[in-house]
Amino acid sequence: MCPPRFPRRVADPVVAARNVARTYGSGDTAQAALRGVDFDAFPGEMVAIMGPSGCGKTTLLNCLSGLDRPSTGDVWLAGRSLGGLKEPELTRHRARTCGFVFQAYNLIPVLTAEENVMLPLLTRGDTESTAREGARKVLASLGLAGKERRRPLELSGGEQQRVAVARALAPKPVVVFADEPTGNLDVERARDVLDLLSSANRDLGQTFVVVTHDGNVATRCSRVVRMLNGAVVNGVQGTTDG
Repeated sequence: MCPPRFPRRVADPVVAARNVARTYGSGDTAQAALRGVDFDAFPGEMVAIMGPSGCGKTTLLNCLSGLDRPSTGDVWLAGRSLGGLKEPELTRHRARTCGFVFQAYNLIPVLTAEENVMLPLLTRGDTESTAREGARKVLASLGLAGKERRRPLELSGGEQQRVAVARALAPKPVVVFADEPTGNLDVERARDVLDLLSSANRDLGQTFVVVTHDGNVATRCSRVVRMLNGAVVNGVQGTTDG
C-alpha cells in the first residue's frame, strides 16, 4: 500500500508520515510527544525540522527513521511501510537506506575513527580495502586527516561529531537523518560540515532530514518544517545555499 500523495510532486516521497502520534506512558502519566503529524521528504530535499526544546522534533526523527514506532499512524521509508515490518526486517531496511548523525555521536569507543566510519561500508559488503579508502576520503574532507587511528576518547567533542557525520555519509545512503549535526562545532568546522552535507545533497541527490536549532543550517535547507507541542505548524519553503 502506497501512502496518499499530498502535496502532489514529481516523485513519491522518500519519507512520509501520516497521522503519526507518539504517546509515552499511560493513564494519568501519559505524555503525548507527537499529535497526528503528517510529513513528507521528497528525493533530493534537505528538510530542516525546527521548534523549541521538547516540541517533539527528535521523537519525529526517530519515528521517521524507524528507530521508534509511532503509537498510531504509519511511516513509509524508501517506499516501504514500516508499520508492517518486524524488527529484523526493519533493521535491515534501515541499514540499506539510512545514515544517521546522532546528537550523542554514538561512536563505538573501542574502534578508531577510521574503523567507525568503515563499519557501515563493511556491513553493506564492501571489501576492507575499499571501506578503508572510502573512510579515509570522507574523514579528510572533514578536516580529520591524520586522526584516522584515534579512538573517540582521544578526540575532542567537535572531532567526534565530524566522525559521526563521516560515518553517516560514507555509504551514500538514500536518506540521512541528522539530530543537531553542528551542535558541538565551532563556526569554522560547522561551516565545513554544512558544506559537505550540502554537497552530498546537491551532487549525490541524497535526501536529508535535519533536526536543528541553528538558523545557519536552516538557510542551507530547501524547506523548513516548524513544530510546536508535538504538531507541525508549517512547512514553508526555505532558501538553498550551495
